[in-house]
Amino acid sequence: MSDDKLMPLRQKIDAIDAQILDFLNQRARFAQEVGHVKAKTNAPVLRPEREAQVLRKAAERNPGPLLGTDVQTIFREVMSACRALEKRVVVAYLGPEGSFSEQAVYQQFGHAVESFPCTSINEVFHDVEAGTADFGVVPMENSSEGVNSYTRDLLLHTTLTISGEVRIPIRYKLMTKSGNMDDAICICAHSQALSQCTTWLNLNYPGIERRAVTSSAEAVRMASKDATVAAIAGEIVGQKCNLQTVNTHIQDGLNSRARFAVIGHLRTAPSGQDLTSIVLSVPDEADAVYNLLELLAKHGVSMARFESRPECTGAWKYYFHVDLEGHEQDQKVLLEDLRQNASFFKLLGSYPKSL
Repeated sequence: MSDDKLMPLRQKIDAIDAQILDFLNQRARFAQEVGHVKAKTNAPVLRPEREAQVLRKAAERNPGPLLGTDVQTIFREVMSACRALEKRVVVAYLGPEGSFSEQAVYQQFGHAVESFPCTSINEVFHDVEAGTADFGVVPMENSSEGVNSYTRDLLLHTTLTISGEVRIPIRYKLMTKSGNMDDAICICAHSQALSQCTTWLNLNYPGIERRAVTSSAEAVRMASKDATVAAIAGEIVGQKCNLQTVNTHIQDGLNSRARFAVIGHLRTAPSGQDLTSIVLSVPDEADAVYNLLELLAKHGVSMARFESRPECTGAWKYYFHVDLEGHEQDQKVLLEDLRQNASFFKLLGSYPKSL
């Protein structure tokens, strides 16, 4: 296409960009006014339910051709930048940098946050409890690896509450310095990544040594310094290195997803599409579990998840982790019935469903 045809189109785009910039700054000024009002009432800077509502509306109103998910990504970053004008939210996550936990941070909060990696899930809980971080992001479960038992155990004893959930697709790619496997004699990755790519590796590179390392970031570091090493890593790590991609989407389950919990001191209000997480145990008597399920049926509440986990006492007793459809404010009668009939009951939090 000649320049005389491109120029008018580019001029129109430039004019629209100028309008977008004006509207963005108008929005930012209103966000600052909201911040001043919040400061007078000591209201929290972040309202997860409000942000979830904005993102849902953006997707619903979107006429295209942009995809709804792309529109939500744009709006999430706009809200993140506007929120940072009030206060930059501090988020701790299970590291290292480049992990899926870091990806979950940005998917939940946008990039205008101050985030830092922790060496353990326990450290994330501690930093949020101590006020070093406003929120923490910790793994809850993986569609191919199952639940994260350590996170579940810590939720039993913490004063923190779940204020959000993040679900992200698990996608791995194979990378080398050259972009091919001609010189590779070893494939390095975190042990979990190796296990999640086993079928693909057996089919495509059955004769190459596989070596488990401490993290995907370490695998990438090794591959960036040694042409004989190939690395398996997720999207964020790959973006931060100078390696070339050999293959993408090499994970065995093409629909594999990971679920993360956002933990903090904030109790969220209803967003219209929420989950309520509870943990309980039942008396040691016949039909106790049946009676528990009957209570849920009586109130007509749907369960998004029902899992059992043994207590750490070795007494063959179990905790039941339950995710209920709806917000705690809508389920007060049911939650009180469960509390009265359970030998142990804890409300972990109500929060917007992941988009």
